[in-house]
Amino acid sequence: MRKTKRYPVSGANSLWHVYQTVPFFKVVKNFIVIQTARYTPFLGVKNWMYRTFLRMKIGEQSSFALMVMLDVMFPEKISVGRNTVIGYNTTILAHEYLIKEYRLGEVAIGDEVMIGANTTILPGVTIGDGAVVSAGTLVHKDVPPGAFVGGNPMRLIYTKEEMEKRMETPSE
Repeated sequence: MRKTKRYPVSGANSLWHVYQTVPFFKVVKNFIVIQTARYTPFLGVKNWMYRTFLRMKIGEQSSFALMVMLDVMFPEKISVGRNTVIGYNTTILAHEYLIKEYRLGEVAIGDEVMIGANTTILPGVTIGDGAVVSAGTLVHKDVPPGAFVGGNPMRLIYTKEEMEKRMETPSE
């Protein structure tokens, strides 16, 4: 189960209440920073922008590939450990606006995690240290440390122990 906090709304769907939940100028600033960083080829500059302007926690030597899309409304709820790779065109969300409510949740990505291209990470999930997320995965629940997961819906492909065993066995 994802760890999100629910906020009920009445009347129109929750997206109509967006600027009651997050200031308009914060969204504008975040949008400009995120769009600039999406095309920035310099990893250190990208991480500096995320830390400085979005108040994200980014570990040393983590890499955000081209076109990574961060949550434009609540990027400060996203943390990434050290030496992690976030693949091309991945989307990381810390919010979801629904019909009768909106939900917010922290996204914690551990150390030395590999996230494949075109992955979507939903709010309220934790991806453990050393995990591998296959390209095109919808991460809708926590990923155990060292696990290899993939698919839509996401499923466990190998546990940490199975991955370690596979790495020890020489391929033929």
